[in-house]
Amino acid sequence: MPAYFVTGTDTDAGKTLTTAGLLARARRHGQTTLGLKPVASGCEHSGPAGALRNADALALQAQSHPGLDYATVNPFAFAPAIAPHLAARQAGVTLSLDELATHTRPLLALDRDLTLVEGAGGWRVPLNEREDLAGLAGELGLPVLLVVGLKLGCLSHARLTAEAIVADGRRLAGWVGSLVDPAFAADAESYADNLATLRHCLPAPCLGILPRLAADTPAGLAEAAADHLVLPDVD
Repeated sequence: MPAYFVTGTDTDAGKTLTTAGLLARARRHGQTTLGLKPVASGCEHSGPAGALRNADALALQAQSHPGLDYATVNPFAFAPAIAPHLAARQAGVTLSLDELATHTRPLLALDRDLTLVEGAGGWRVPLNEREDLAGLAGELGLPVLLVVGLKLGCLSHARLTAEAIVADGRRLAGWVGSLVDPAFAADAESYADNLATLRHCLPAPCLGILPRLAADTPAGLAEAAADHLVLPDVD
């Protein structure tokens, strides 16, 4: 069944909004879904017995149908809102690609119509002293969806990330633009020109452009995002 690794041009580029939106879109088509976030930092003690929970992982769990437990969605949760390898070090944990792949690979075999594995930060975020999280896409053999945080500087960030994905032997299956800085869209003509440049330069189809969205709940945000997205190779 279709499965993709979701990465971004930067932290807070809109990966979770895009991932949850694509899962919500698939559910509108009557498809089964699975959203995974193997590593998350910036977690809070809110689960059973005060277990650490991450808001992004919870959003993906909510869009996964049939449902599954939190630890399956996010097996490695850390409190500090810092790079995962640093958060893990503070917790006395050593992350490795082999361990993440061992957890995630069997889940890809579940009978789901769409599975999305969301990374942390950008493509080159470290996992330990030798490996980075991008390697998980390679270990799992997944094509990549790139979320471009639309702001000043995004053209270079997007092109460099796309080049790195291809250089690592992964297929870039699509990209989504997510407006993170409203000032970037203040000049409509310039904004349109930037989007046109991205469409020209990135070697993959655009799956949607997300404006700044407002909703009362994460589920509401996912549904709002779904209105602006198409599914890779399906919709």
